[in-house]
Amino acid sequence: MILMEERLLISYRFFKLFHDFLETYPGQQVHFELGRSLIAQCGSLISKVLYIKNGVNTDFMILDAGMTELIRPALYQSYHKIENLTNLSEQMQRYDVFGPICESSDCFGKAIQMPLTKRGDIIAIRSTGAYGEVMSSQYNLREKVQSYYSEGFD
Repeated sequence: MILMEERLLISYRFFKLFHDFLETYPGQQVHFELGRSLIAQCGSLISKVLYIKNGVNTDFMILDAGMTELIRPALYQSYHKIENLTNLSEQMQRYDVFGPICESSDCFGKAIQMPLTKRGDIIAIRSTGAYGEVMSSQYNLREKVQSYYSEGFD
């Protein structure tokens, strides 16, 4: 277990590197956004499979969550690990994972290898904690996503 003094020393050494080697322009300030690197991994968007559409070359998984709940993939193709929480089948299938919004950008991922999935399965889209909730919207009159928090695993 790392003691508080050790944590402070590690932080001091980290920021000292920037102080010693980063050249700034007169009047320029450097800000650190450490929260995102910590919080991003903490959140997951939990969704239910509405249906599976079997195509000729591609199978599509349609979720009840869409870009209104997590817009980052639609805006700048961010990667989020996608997992089936209810089906741990050994039989794997490749899916393009979409939301229910009738927009071509409402896509969470393409060619995602997952256990064989069916309607009603519960899906987790990982690493949504930093900006997932605050960037959600009510586009197409959809309701805001519910958020749940926990403090530890005791």
